[in-house]
Amino acid sequence: MRSVTPTAPSDDEQGHPGQTAEQAAGQPLLPLAGQTPPMRADAARNRTRLLEAAARLVAERGPEHLTMEAVAAAASVGKGTVFRRFGDRGGLLMALLDHSERLYQESFLTGPPPLGPGAPPVRRLEEFGVATLRHLAAHRALLLAAEPEACRRFEPPPRRLVLTHLTALLREADVGGDAELLAHTLASHLDVALLHHLTRRRGMPLDRLEAGWLDLVARVTRT
Repeated sequence: MRSVTPTAPSDDEQGHPGQTAEQAAGQPLLPLAGQTPPMRADAARNRTRLLEAAARLVAERGPEHLTMEAVAAAASVGKGTVFRRFGDRGGLLMALLDHSERLYQESFLTGPPPLGPGAPPVRRLEEFGVATLRHLAAHRALLLAAEPEACRRFEPPPRRLVLTHLTALLREADVGGDAELLAHTLASHLDVALLHHLTRRRGMPLDRLEAGWLDLVARVTRT
């Protein structure tokens, strides 16, 4: 789940009219979290050792105190080893989230309906937002710590996957208008920083945010 070099969106990233959500989301620039080329056995063991050290530090100190230097010291390796394996602190944090992120993505790409394929697109939109809000709430601390700087927030492949999935479902639902911009509007409701603000700072229960998502989908799709 690492950041990628900024590029202009291609037609494949935006999706085409007539594509299903799964076809649009299955583009090679939108991998599952933490997807990496096959590693040698020793490299895989080193990666596991680094992640175990990082997980211990998060459990002891919280994700806000996790640094590349601390992980290197805990794993008894050089700092450069950690940077080469994960790129930056955000990449390390998202690698810790890899398993839950993979299950979340697979649930809406290949899982059973109504969240997965086989249900009407508007129904899938409703279920997708509820599932995403619950995923964000469950992993709030790590996701907040891994948030990229403002100018790079929309670059990570998982964020682009969400936007592509929403765009494809809107096109399947034939809502009209600019589906890509409407997808950004919907995605703004599915933001971990907003969820944190509304639930922790404003005291809103999660079910209120879920109800708000269903209302927003109904308005956008005119259902």
